[in-house]
Amino acid sequence: MARSLPAVLLLLAALAGMAAAGDIVHQDDEAPKIPGCANDFVLVKVQTWVNKREKDEFVGVGARFGPKIESKEKHANRTKLLLAEPSDCCTPPTEKVSGDILLVERGLCKFTKKAKVAESAGASAIIIINDKHELYKMVCERNETDLDIGIPAVLLPKDAGSKLRNLLSSGEVLVQLYSPDRPLVDTAEVFLWLMAVGTILCASYWSAWSAREADIEQEKLLKDGHEIPPNFEAGGSSGMVDINMASAILFVVIASCFLIMLYRLMSHWFVELLVVIFCIGGVEGLQTCLVALLSMSRRFKPAAESFVKVPFFGAVSYLTLAVCPFCIVFAVLWGVYRRLPYAWIGQDILGITLIVTVIQIVRIPNLKVARGDKTDEDGVPMLLKIPRMFDPWGGYSIIGFGDILLPGLLIAFALRYDWAAKKTLQSGYFLWSMVAYGSGLLITYVALNLMDGHGQPALLYIVPFTICTFLALGMKRGELRNLWTRGQPERVCTHTHPSLKDSADPVRSS
Repeated sequence: MARSLPAVLLLLAALAGMAAAGDIVHQDDEAPKIPGCANDFVLVKVQTWVNKREKDEFVGVGARFGPKIESKEKHANRTKLLLAEPSDCCTPPTEKVSGDILLVERGLCKFTKKAKVAESAGASAIIIINDKHELYKMVCERNETDLDIGIPAVLLPKDAGSKLRNLLSSGEVLVQLYSPDRPLVDTAEVFLWLMAVGTILCASYWSAWSAREADIEQEKLLKDGHEIPPNFEAGGSSGMVDINMASAILFVVIASCFLIMLYRLMSHWFVELLVVIFCIGGVEGLQTCLVALLSMSRRFKPAAESFVKVPFFGAVSYLTLAVCPFCIVFAVLWGVYRRLPYAWIGQDILGITLIVTVIQIVRIPNLKVARGDKTDEDGVPMLLKIPRMFDPWGGYSIIGFGDILLPGLLIAFALRYDWAAKKTLQSGYFLWSMVAYGSGLLITYVALNLMDGHGQPALLYIVPFTICTFLALGMKRGELRNLWTRGQPERVCTHTHPSLKDSADPVRSS
């Protein structure tokens, strides 16, 4: 397959920044905490039983007012659920409640009034069904003073509330309200950090190794007195894609246009289109990595070095032809069963191999091109994810491809430069770039926990760490101009003419 295909596909996918709308909507600064209305907003689990048989579990949000909701499941009581009459609970219920939990509609009166009416009627808690499909933060008005509310209030989105109301027609319904605490650090975040750092590490070494092999081949040609072919790429092998300043600017422009299109057209068919793009790119990435790994074995090396001409794709090795069907089947199976609980494993395999392949073949020639992705969107529809194993709320820890790919291109450039300049690990740029990337990603997770789980733009932390580290080291070592413009160490060409061996003026290798 064409070596530039995965680069085009992943860069196209990276344009699709997802608008991660929060599940809970309301501006906190519009309703600040006041005495009697100062609870933190927490998600609440609403577990149900119908005729003593466990049924569905729903998720709502607790109110700013009222007592705090129990955090331990074993300490939460199972309580009978009643449908309020009148349904909005803006006036006292017509039926006796006596310690039950009232299920009420959103209605026109304030949340605090509903809670007061329910408490006065003897309810132990109140569950409010929102009139919209998202959650809404239940707050107090600025001028409210009588806020001595003694029962908890929970709001459910419209669809969940409707299902809960329908359960009442099946018999006696018991509910249990509790809000388990999230762990400070989940193992999923640790593994995701290792996955991101490991992906960049492997891709960078592959990229640097390919560049060094090309340099060795060039040196051999010069030593033997052969002319270098016109299509020979110094510092890289054929099929590599170099990003110049014009293409970087074009990427930003296309990204902006693509984001606008995504916001306008985000629908089921568009998501399916992105899945297809990801699968095609994943096939290319997986087969490229598998062929490279298998080629290291003597058993498969002959097949890797034997080629057949294929229409449209050109010369393709027999090993690639043998591996490609497996990769296609793997991607198709993931696409079909991607909603299953363990489908994240296939998604991560396809994603990692695709990122590694792109970092290996897409190269920034100097630091000037790497200085900025000037879009504000770092989220992409293609993600690496790991389930949060010890989080009672479940879900996934995720990282966007762009959070690995964009810094990875810079770090791979650092390792290629170090090898070309024959720098040690400590005197080079690669080690410190990796440390900066890992630190930036770590700070992202810290900020994520400090912000109560609200999504954080990882590149907001990663880019300053990596770029500033690179610039500071380059300036300190007096190599910043060379890094910025040429992107290659100064070398003396000793093969063009013997007299150049004693020349003190460095010239660019031909």
